[in-house]
Amino acid sequence: MSVVMSEMPKNSLSAGLRRQTEYHSCPPQRTALTTASSPLRNRPRPILNSYWATPYLVACEFPYCPLTPTQIARKQTKQKLDALLLAGVRTFIDLTEPHELFPYYPHISARCALLGIDVRDVQYHNFPIRDRSLPESVEFVRHIMDVLRENEREGRICAVHCRGGIGRTGLVVGCWLVESGIARDGADALRLIAEEWKTVEKCKRFPSSPETGPQFEFVRSFERSPLGSPVSEC
Repeated sequence: MSVVMSEMPKNSLSAGLRRQTEYHSCPPQRTALTTASSPLRNRPRPILNSYWATPYLVACEFPYCPLTPTQIARKQTKQKLDALLLAGVRTFIDLTEPHELFPYYPHISARCALLGIDVRDVQYHNFPIRDRSLPESVEFVRHIMDVLRENEREGRICAVHCRGGIGRTGLVVGCWLVESGIARDGADALRLIAEEWKTVEKCKRFPSSPETGPQFEFVRSFERSPLGSPVSEC
């Protein structure tokens, strides 16, 4: 398993990405969920509070919780992490801060072994953002975009999450929709997310994603980098 923490030097982030030839293919069609008839809209959700933002990106809530002795005794040992792995997720982008929640990356190997998945195919990246806050800079978000771009090119499915999958996750998803060319601009990205968020169970308690005004404004003002220009289809 490849583990990349944001504390590493900025220029070493890409070094943690292992290119795997079996995933190399034509860049996937850049499609977001915009209508109820969309193939992605009909694609099964890995977990209840998740949605497919693109064919290779699922947005979700934190996927792990320590098991209690009672759960273990009753053999209630399933984790949301398992469902994501079974859905094909091989890259995890964790936006929570260290010690914010119980870390799950030390347990990925065990969950993969349980599911018969080669842990060497799995990557974990941590880009901590304070809850209900903004990233430290636009450049910080660009590094997340680099990871998403590299994984899309390799045909790898990514899961991006924070604690509840609402604020920080919505911000990163919105930026990626702009960066990848799926959305015309930040306002269009927010519209696409709003359509998807209506289908998530917790929207009844949390009516919007992202979560705060500044997070919405960050997405609204985010601009595509030259590397993010849409690529031609093969």
